[in-house]
Amino acid sequence: MAGDEIAPGSNPNLSSVADSAAVHCLSSSLQSLSSENSQIKEATDKNGVDLFFDNFFFGHNRKPSGDATTPDQNSSPQEVASISQEIAPISPVIAPVSDPNLQLSSIADSVIARCAGLLFLSIEELQQSFRTKFSSHVRWYSTYARNLLEYCCFRALHATSKTPDCLADKKFRLLTYDMMLAWEAPDPESESMLNETSSCKHQEAYEDDGSLYYISSTNMAIQVDNKKTVGLEAFARIAPACPAIADPITVHNLFDALTCCSGGRLHFLIYDKYLKSLNETLKSVKSTTRSRLNSNLRLAEGEIILDVDGFMPTKPILQHIGISTWPGKLILTNHALYFEPLGVVSYNKAIRYDLATDLRQVIKREMTGPWGARLFDKAVMYKSNSLADPIFLEFPQLIGHSRRDYWFAITREVFHVHRFIRKFNLSQIQMAEALSRASLGIFRCRALKEAFHVVPSHFKTTLAFNLAEKLPKGDKILEALYHQLELLCTKINIDASANYSPNEVQRSDSFPVSFYALAKMGFHSLEGENWSKEAELLVADAHVGEICPLQKAVQESLGYSCKAEAARATLDQVKVEDIETNLAVIRELLFPLFESGKRLNFLAGWEDPLKSTMFLLFIFYVIYRGWIGYLLPSTFLSFALIMLWHKIFSKGKQIEAFQITLPPNRNPVELLLALQETISQLETSVQAGCITLLKIRALLFAAFPKTTTKVAFILIGTATILALIPLKYLVFLVFLEAYTREMPLRKANSEKLKRRIKEWWIRVPAAPVQLIRF
Repeated sequence: MAGDEIAPGSNPNLSSVADSAAVHCLSSSLQSLSSENSQIKEATDKNGVDLFFDNFFFGHNRKPSGDATTPDQNSSPQEVASISQEIAPISPVIAPVSDPNLQLSSIADSVIARCAGLLFLSIEELQQSFRTKFSSHVRWYSTYARNLLEYCCFRALHATSKTPDCLADKKFRLLTYDMMLAWEAPDPESESMLNETSSCKHQEAYEDDGSLYYISSTNMAIQVDNKKTVGLEAFARIAPACPAIADPITVHNLFDALTCCSGGRLHFLIYDKYLKSLNETLKSVKSTTRSRLNSNLRLAEGEIILDVDGFMPTKPILQHIGISTWPGKLILTNHALYFEPLGVVSYNKAIRYDLATDLRQVIKREMTGPWGARLFDKAVMYKSNSLADPIFLEFPQLIGHSRRDYWFAITREVFHVHRFIRKFNLSQIQMAEALSRASLGIFRCRALKEAFHVVPSHFKTTLAFNLAEKLPKGDKILEALYHQLELLCTKINIDASANYSPNEVQRSDSFPVSFYALAKMGFHSLEGENWSKEAELLVADAHVGEICPLQKAVQESLGYSCKAEAARATLDQVKVEDIETNLAVIRELLFPLFESGKRLNFLAGWEDPLKSTMFLLFIFYVIYRGWIGYLLPSTFLSFALIMLWHKIFSKGKQIEAFQITLPPNRNPVELLLALQETISQLETSVQAGCITLLKIRALLFAAFPKTTTKVAFILIGTATILALIPLKYLVFLVFLEAYTREMPLRKANSEKLKRRIKEWWIRVPAAPVQLIRF
């Protein structure tokens, strides 16, 4: 039965269930909620529901193990009661209100019944637990059905998270998808509205005139099954309750990656393919970890392998150091990068590049090629204080550079999570939880790459710590995550028979769900951790009816990221690669400044004496009245008035495109000649700058005493003038000298003075320089 195909939203097949009482219980639950409560409770007493849900979730011929935390038919009432404390309430309990007239949709009714069976509880007991633990605002009539559904789903997901291979079970994947469908339609009214919307969209899909020959097989399958889909809000609410499926920080980006070809609605086909790929990824990583004894790798305690590349001889990783290149295998763990050079027969000893210690590491994309040439944009550069020279890891690929982008992203994720650990000085269990979050994020990113051949980047990345570093106000996300990790504790000792109040449960420590999930999958050992079996799933990282502070910080940051993405799109539209085109753009944008400079130069040239004299008198009056200090504030005020004017009178109109006349096209020979001429001019300017600095050095250290004496007396006289004369008069004298330099009365003397200064500067020798070659 584990391999049977079950449609989303339908009830599981009961043909293989031996106990008829369980069959009668489930069918009755779909008719009415009250009759379902009594029948499931009766069936539980007879051990019928236990056998049914054991067969439903785990397949045939498998019963709950005796050492599991879920109670069996011999469990005491105290053990069953302890399991019911899995989710911490988020607000203090007020006096209980009367239970409203509960109406559930058919899919919500089915999901709650299946959750009750997985928890070995009756639906009446689940409802009573929900009414007892949560305050009146969570049990408000308008949201009662959805909040009750959330409570049941969260408890069921956390109860099943102890199963190491739950992602491999088709029934688990179907159950989680049905939870999302039920969340969107928890009551009959929302279910009818959702059905009407789905039917309209389904009709539009049939009326589409697009050809099936130009779409992928996935799109074709989506068009065939277009009735039952899940939206972003439902996915973001249910999926993070299982830490392996999604992370609260990146759940929106994960949904966008899964629905990029389905119009923002998640189909079960895509969801099921994603979870299968994630399960295969986890199996592959565990297999690689077990086989690491045959390699030259020596991992520290708690260090796990996240990904390996370059083990195929046809697709090696090339390491460049200087002009030397060596093929090999690249391994990423949650603490470092390892490169194993390829030897004659096998791989040589691995070279470790640390990502955990603060070594001033720099990791960025780079271009590389043979003998250090910058030819191919397919490399990652790693630089740190422990290395004399930076290393370049090249990822050869025939088309594109997605292979490099993927490794760059996951390497930066490990680097960023360790920087987060150092920044907040996390304790041992907090560090383990943060590393587990990053590891699960890398596994999800790898599953997306292998299943859908996509590697989301920038604001759309599915790696939590990379996203927090890139998003606007991402530091608030990290702070919220730190406050959540502060509640973690390695020891949770709670007496199963104790009757704790909701306020006491709310104040209890949070649970390291990501670390626990990886431990149950076999990546970590729980030996030495004093978690009692009754308390393993006591506290969950879930909030019924409300949004946790971490998700609030993510939503706020995502709101700012939309504006940043819009601005980024405008930048991509105006970027040009040609140097001459960029210079043309700059000239057009700075045209008003260039025109102002030309007019000022015209006045300073005294070509029109009347205008030049009037401008000189105006500047003299401004300086005399002391208005020169208001020049900068007046400039800022003018710009502000111009911007407000355009804002008021533009009335939301789109800004007109800036028209630029492109320079004439040049052939390759002309471009090479222009480049050579530009380089020659730059070289001449650099040489002139060096000569000027050497002459100043000679004057400063009195290499030529006679010249140094003249310059020293000139500087003494200048300092005296600056100390005695007020600033406004100095400004006027400087402006007067520069402005009247081309005046007919002063032109001859000015040219003679410039000539004498130039001749004197030529006679000043440069300080000696000795060039030492290595």
